[in-house]
Amino acid sequence: MNFHHVSVLLEECIENLNIKSDGIYVDGTMGGGGHSLEIAKRIETGRLICIDQDPNAHEAAGKRLEEHKDKITFVRDNFGNIKHILDELGIEKIDGMLLDIGVSSHQLDEAERGFSYQQDAPLDMRMNPDKPFSAYNVVNEYDEDELDRVIFTYGEERWARRIAQFIVKERENGPIETTGELVDIIKRAVPKGARKDGPHPAKRTFQAIRIEVNGELDVLQQAIADVSERLNEGGRLCIITFHSLEDRIVKEAFRKQENPCICPPQFPVCVCGKKPLGRVVTRKPIVPSKEELEVNPRSRSAKLRVLEGV
Repeated sequence: MNFHHVSVLLEECIENLNIKSDGIYVDGTMGGGGHSLEIAKRIETGRLICIDQDPNAHEAAGKRLEEHKDKITFVRDNFGNIKHILDELGIEKIDGMLLDIGVSSHQLDEAERGFSYQQDAPLDMRMNPDKPFSAYNVVNEYDEDELDRVIFTYGEERWARRIAQFIVKERENGPIETTGELVDIIKRAVPKGARKDGPHPAKRTFQAIRIEVNGELDVLQQAIADVSERLNEGGRLCIITFHSLEDRIVKEAFRKQENPCICPPQFPVCVCGKKPLGRVVTRKPIVPSKEELEVNPRSRSAKLRVLEGV
């Protein structure tokens, strides 16, 4: 199996992790192991925890990281469970964690996973293939209002209501079973004039359904809160996002870790007792260089934000 994935913002991530040779680091979205490999190369007496819920990722990354396996712990789980994972490993604090949010190049290219609107495949979109809930359930079981909520909120799709109506109408003829069928429905729902410019008409809807299937935004928010509590002073949390919705969540969550005070603004001093858990390193996100965009066009929407433990 060829797990092809080009690591995005690789140099920028490694630089911002400030890796110490004796530190404890976590790659919460191991994927093909590209970022993990560069972290492992810089660790001598430290430890790297590699987390991914995709068994294909573990198979591929295990081979790629073979040379460094003596300093790596592989965990098949969701990074949202980071608190439990660290507790199970007996680790109180870490020196850094990396999260690369979204679907990998490999998952997009592996047609049968159902992530891509460019290839016809069963409606799936599960990051963890062992989970029973898939895109099929969303598309065929959600009512019009639920579909509208998912597509509008997670896809920021202006035609969400119309797409939801077309999906529900099509289900009267039988279940919608493939990505190709769904793409055709979306194309009929989005007016021709709106399809002339911009991204593929199905892009936002597919993004939204994928986020719903995998609970990605809830997991992300929980992980940021939990990791912030476990960062050593000077430790770094680096998060790469690919969509404006995810980037806004990271930006706001980082701000909250830096200034958690919930006192009314008219109070002259803080009385809530909430202490900052982090310092925002990146006031503006780090984006790919021109050179990286030429090599890997899929990185064009990537944004990296960094929080430092205090």
